[in-house]
This record gives sequence, C-alpha cells and structure tokens, in this order.
Amino acid sequence: MTSPLEQKLKIKGPVVVTANRLADGAVIYRTAHGSWTTELAAAAVVTTAPTASELLAGAVADDIGAVGPYIAPVELTQQRRVLPGNLRERIRHFGPTVASDRIG
Repeated sequence: MTSPLEQKLKIKGPVVVTANRLADGAVIYRTAHGSWTTELAAAAVVTTAPTASELLAGAVADDIGAVGPYIAPVELTQQRRVLPGNLRERIRHFGPTVASDRIG
C-alpha cells in the first residue's frame, strides 16, 4: 500500500486534510496551525499540491492523535462557507444515511 505522502497529488479545487480521531473515531480536519478540529469551517483550505502535501505531511506525522489522513475536496460557497465536496465526505461529515433505529 502506498503512503499518502508518496502519492502524486492532483488538486483540482479547494481541499482539506481529514482523518479520524484515534480516541473515538470522530471525523477531524487539519487546521492551519497544525492542530485538529471537528469543525470543517475551521479546517485549513488549500488549493495547490505543494500546500496540500505540506498539510498532509504534518497530519501523517501526528500518528498519536489521528489515523488515516488524506486530502478531501471541499466546496466554498459565496457566503464563504466550507462544505464537503463529494458524497463520501458529505456522509462522513453529516453522518449515516439511514436512521439508527433501523440498524441491527
């Protein structure tokens, strides 16, 4: 399996670095200050491959706080809101697509 740092990044718009918090599995986002947040609005949004690689390298190095960091697309609205950029990220951000009372 290829390390996220060895993959050639193809950035086609705004992206963030996301992972899961090791303690409880919560979806987290890398901030510009090198910390993690559960708030997508507080994530560092970048638009170039070198900047995304730099953010990702810091996230990969933090193997105590987060697991599985990767680059994820986001959308920026005219009101400057940050929204998940694809279906996978919408599900991760907003939660399951089925009611929990129907599971198991």
